[in-house]
Amino acid sequence: MSNFVDYVKIHCKSGHGGAGSAHLRREKYIPKGGPDGGDGGRGGHVIMRGNAQEWTLLPLRYTRHIKADRGENGAKNQLTGADGDDIYIDVPIGTIAKNEEGEIIGEILEDKQEIILMQGGKGGKGNEHFKSSTNQTPRYAQPGMDGEEGFVIFELKILADVGLVGFPNAGKSTLLASVSAAKPKIANYAFTTLTPNLGIVDYRNYKSFVMADIPGIIEGAAEGKGLGHRFLRHIERNSILLFLIPADSESHFQEFKILENELTEYNPELLDKDFIISISKSDLLDDELKKEISAEFPENRKPLFFSGVTGEGLVELKDAVWKKLHG
Repeated sequence: MSNFVDYVKIHCKSGHGGAGSAHLRREKYIPKGGPDGGDGGRGGHVIMRGNAQEWTLLPLRYTRHIKADRGENGAKNQLTGADGDDIYIDVPIGTIAKNEEGEIIGEILEDKQEIILMQGGKGGKGNEHFKSSTNQTPRYAQPGMDGEEGFVIFELKILADVGLVGFPNAGKSTLLASVSAAKPKIANYAFTTLTPNLGIVDYRNYKSFVMADIPGIIEGAAEGKGLGHRFLRHIERNSILLFLIPADSESHFQEFKILENELTEYNPELLDKDFIISISKSDLLDDELKKEISAEFPENRKPLFFSGVTGEGLVELKDAVWKKLHG
């Protein structure tokens, strides 16, 4: 089973509010004691919290229900009941929470950020609040209110500076392994990568950027074929896109157009991002073949050539990425 989980659905229930107290003063030398009841405490919230140490929703995979504590009832001497303990759900940065209707409740964009998913019920008011000139000793108080309850859908979209886009076996994993400390699975067959991989790429003068190896797209992915929408959504959260076309492709420009079309079909705004076109596995090419491949592309979309195996062109590729990110 994969350790990467990017979608879970959990039933969440916040705590019930504590009841207010209807206590009346009963002191030895005060024969007609007035209202003395305190308010109930609020129920505990259900809170989503960002955790930079998490990178997958796997810890939540088998969680079906989450319930926060109820608030304590009010007490005599106008003592307010304690609030119910909040319950926290730690999630990776880049997690979006939605309700069952698909409406976004909130998204986590930084470490320690907190978003209340389900509000705890309000505590009831004690009888002190209901005292009036015509009712000096009210013998009733408010009950606590129910907390919120419902299903929450957690959806993780990978956050990275540059996302790798290409067909299966385009060399994305090889590139990530050659420029970072990430160790993605690499083999000579399609869909080696079934889960996104992240790597920190060292750049000049101790700078760095985050690269995401996203599972390969196939033609028709936007319609749900292959891995479909499951991984196309991760591309949305990358600052720039790096298209990888393998050197042994039958038609390099046509392959790029298919990839471009799949992104457009899924979300036209993806093509508003800055992107770089590259030819991977260029150790298979001589200078003449590189010229022929480059000639397939329009002047404003000339590809960069690199090899993750030999290291050819990697410095130039990182320079181009950095310029796009910070230019």
